[in-house]
Amino acid sequence: MRSVITGGAGFLGSHLAEKLVTLKHDVIVLDNFFVGKLDNLKNIRDKIKIIKCDVSKKGSWGQYLKKANYVFHLAGLGDIVPSIERPENYLTTNVNGTLNVLQYCDSKKLKKFIYAASSSCYGIPKKYPTKEIAKISPQYPYALSKWMGEELVMHWGKVYKLKVISLRFFNLYGPRSRTSGTYGAMFGTFLAQKISGLPFTVVGNGNQKRDFTYVTDAVGAIVKASKSNIKGEIFNVG
Repeated sequence: MRSVITGGAGFLGSHLAEKLVTLKHDVIVLDNFFVGKLDNLKNIRDKIKIIKCDVSKKGSWGQYLKKANYVFHLAGLGDIVPSIERPENYLTTNVNGTLNVLQYCDSKKLKKFIYAASSSCYGIPKKYPTKEIAKISPQYPYALSKWMGEELVMHWGKVYKLKVISLRFFNLYGPRSRTSGTYGAMFGTFLAQKISGLPFTVVGNGNQKRDFTYVTDAVGAIVKASKSNIKGEIFNVG
């Protein structure tokens, strides 16, 4: 099986790449290394093919998608505050990039297209746990761009008969999650503070709750979705 992972050098992508290697897939990683790191793939570097490219711009990288049996589209920009400051970057990467990836896929060869969506599309939901049928209410350009990408994926599934599934992830954490930068993920920030012996940064009154999903559980959901006979559906992963 030939599997292409966009954003495969990132936090989630590198863990997925490792899992697919154990499943004997022929893995091709597409990444521009803006967020992803080559070091994330050090354990399997000699077992996969790595292509440096920017999926937000059309290019020769499309040839790998045309021959793929599975496409796992994880490439994208995260973080809320930078998306408010630079919304165009997020729309270009998360929306145009998704469109480019979809256009290069061959519906006849493709067994499944998995899109990494975000639970941020719900904004501040009224009910917890939040169901997939909850109101869509993006609060920031990041959330909007990820949801727009998902809309493209689901539309391509209907019109062009691609076998698509969108997975809305809730707060992933684990090895290789970012612990640096002004806008690092909360769990990564806490970990960095713990290592440095610093107090935890708590925003608000400290009574709020949040769920976290371990990265290998997220990978398990991705693999299960790729093997299933389900298509054209959206699932929360949290």
